[in-house]
Amino acid sequence: MEPRRDPRGALVRPYAVTRGRTEPSRDIALEAVLTSSPTQVAESRFAGHDKHRIATVCEGRAQSLAEIAAYTRMPLGVARVLVADLVADGLLTLHTAAPAEGFEERMEILGRVLSGLRRL
Repeated sequence: MEPRRDPRGALVRPYAVTRGRTEPSRDIALEAVLTSSPTQVAESRFAGHDKHRIATVCEGRAQSLAEIAAYTRMPLGVARVLVADLVADGLLTLHTAAPAEGFEERMEILGRVLSGLRRL
């Protein structure tokens, strides 16, 4: 008869993964696009298992922070802290959705486009 296994399995508490940190070193939006190159993925092996998984998920395909959390099955807060670390270390490339300057002009243009589409 096989011995009874612990139902918690290999559960690791989120604070252990982030070393007790709950806030990322930089604010990254949920929809921010992240990518990694083969070189960045290779270098991420030395950053730890979880960070390497994140870099691997972003290799060859742009992913949002929310998608990274879902694909790696990490809580969003944990993914946010680790992704911020990877960006700071140069192991992930962050592509922001819109630059801070010129945002209002872009919103005005998008509003006019939306109005034009509604009239069609």
